[in-house]
Amino acid sequence: MAEFNKKEKYNIYVKPETMEKAEELYKQTGYRSRSEFIERAIRFYSGFVTAENYRDYFPEIVVTTLQGMLDCFENRMARMLFKNAVETSMLLHVVAADTNIDEGSLTRLRGKCIRDVKSSQGMITFDEALKYQRGG
Repeated sequence: MAEFNKKEKYNIYVKPETMEKAEELYKQTGYRSRSEFIERAIRFYSGFVTAENYRDYFPEIVVTTLQGMLDCFENRMARMLFKNAVETSMLLHVVAADTNIDEGSLTRLRGKCIRDVKSSQGMITFDEALKYQRGG
């Protein structure tokens, strides 16, 4: 009861649906009162907004789960990128073995390809390349 005596009463303006939500949630979360729920919500949100370390405000299990999911995603993406690089390297070698292109044309083509990738966010199709190579 000593903690209650140290508290002060404030008048605040809140939308009715917000107070209904607080009423509903404080009962679900096991807090003793709506005031306790609101006070803890304010402390949590204030800490979250000003925190430099998000781990202080998210349960460790959430952080661990998300980190595991991100690690799995990162590993999968790395494997996919490696496979893609191998296939691209194979394609380059096959084309290079059957192509007679001078260094200047290759340099100009690289510049064009860089511009194409930048302008299309990497969405280049074989059809577009074929059309360009055939003068279209």
